[in-house]
Amino acid sequence: MKTFFAFALSAVLLLAQPPDRTKGGRPPGGRGPTGPEAISIEDRTGFEPIFDGKTLSGWDGDPALWRVENETIVGETTAANPIKLNSFLIWRGGKPANFELKLELKMNSTNSGIQYRSVELPEVGKWVLKGYQADFDFINQHTGLLYEERGRGFLAPRGIVATKEGDGRPRTLAQLKSADDLKGAIKINDWNTVHIIARDNVLMHIFNGQLVSAFIDDDTAGRKMEGLLGFQIHVGPPMKLEIRKVGLKKK
Repeated sequence: MKTFFAFALSAVLLLAQPPDRTKGGRPPGGRGPTGPEAISIEDRTGFEPIFDGKTLSGWDGDPALWRVENETIVGETTAANPIKLNSFLIWRGGKPANFELKLELKMNSTNSGIQYRSVELPEVGKWVLKGYQADFDFINQHTGLLYEERGRGFLAPRGIVATKEGDGRPRTLAQLKSADDLKGAIKINDWNTVHIIARDNVLMHIFNGQLVSAFIDDDTAGRKMEGLLGFQIHVGPPMKLEIRKVGLKKK
């Protein structure tokens, strides 16, 4: 376990400083070995599309909230059509365990999130999920953090590598950058490339090529190792969420 933990932390920290995508070769000054090859944030090698760009085939959500326009999934609430519970568009193609999810997302108001390794709560309401969430909020206060919807709450704030064991609180392992510094990686009311990586109990959120949070979940009773994917429409003021180019790479 210690060996795997050390490997996982090393891998997380390696991603903390993204490579210069405009230059190749050796580090500044020409010293040391050649670094790893930079991967474009647009690279989709090995990813399978799970949204056909035309319909919501394979997806399940409230038809009053979700539609497809211009090869884009649109989730929208209005003043005349508010919701009382957070509602989700759920992918019915499986319950991924180890995977990478990559997509483009933008939002014009309030709060949303990308759910993964989640479970349904029919006793609460239809299209309600509990599980890991890559948060996205319009005012860019928390975007990128790891939150567990209807579960353990805030697990890894933006800018932090965190871990959790048993009933204890999450603990900080390392600082990536400050939360304020990472604001610059997020585009407001514009398209963002979101890349989520789940490997066993190691979870990473990458926005526009920048690692913004990571979590090593050693809470064996509380964690989930597989589950549903989904997108969230949040209670509150009217909002519009747009998602496109959704690809999944299973590991």
